[in-house]
Amino acid sequence: MGMVNTLVITGYGTNSHLETAHAARLAGADRADVVHFSDIVAAKVRLADYHLLVFPGGFLDGDDLGAAQAAVMRWRYLKDAQGVPLLQSLRDFLEQGKLILGICNGFQLLVKLGVLPALGGMRFERQVTLGHNDSARYEDRWVHLLPNAKSPCVFTKDMPMLCMPVRHGEGKLVPRDEECLRRLESENLIALQYADPETKQPTQEYPLNPNGAALAIAGLTDPTGRVLGLMPHPEAFHHVTNHPAWTRGELDPPGTLLFVNAVRYLRGQ
Repeated sequence: MGMVNTLVITGYGTNSHLETAHAARLAGADRADVVHFSDIVAAKVRLADYHLLVFPGGFLDGDDLGAAQAAVMRWRYLKDAQGVPLLQSLRDFLEQGKLILGICNGFQLLVKLGVLPALGGMRFERQVTLGHNDSARYEDRWVHLLPNAKSPCVFTKDMPMLCMPVRHGEGKLVPRDEECLRRLESENLIALQYADPETKQPTQEYPLNPNGAALAIAGLTDPTGRVLGLMPHPEAFHHVTNHPAWTRGELDPPGTLLFVNAVRYLRGQ
């Protein structure tokens, strides 16, 4: 039973850090520290001291230049105060078998930085992106999510159908080309899909699929299964009363289960 220390990055417009850290604690993490990005750059905090790294939701840099684009440049080109490139720290973190979760804006960051989907093991190369919703508006609604039982994803393992909110303007997954999309499907890197609660099947129908994402993709993993990025907000459903229909007795499994799976994996259970 090893320690599970969670690092939640904040700063520059992130706004879901506190509830994300809370969800990690509810899931049994020993520590869940909220750390400003500048403290990573100042080398006051080291990624190496943590086991689960979370990039939470928000509006990094006001989504100027495109969602998370400016933050990608920081991670790609900055070095910390000890002269270590941030990208190297991130690469080391991944190669040590640790876990990364990107939620909404954090998902946008992971795909634009090329941490996901890493097809062919090609890390830090952009293969997909997240563009404007087909509705051409900000979507704030609850959605149903179908986990892919064949996916190697640690976070979604043995997961039932889930329900959680989305709140984004740029959540439509756009692959580089048709071949990329085909490989995402055939290699089971699609971890979560927007689904119809009646048929329990993936759907392109609006608003069940709130952004028009190809193949109803709501979340992606990488070939290792240790990285998950998703547009919906699991941390926003950490208690029964968060659910919009809880007073009518509708009880869905909370989004916290994704964090529970992560903690269990890191403990070797």
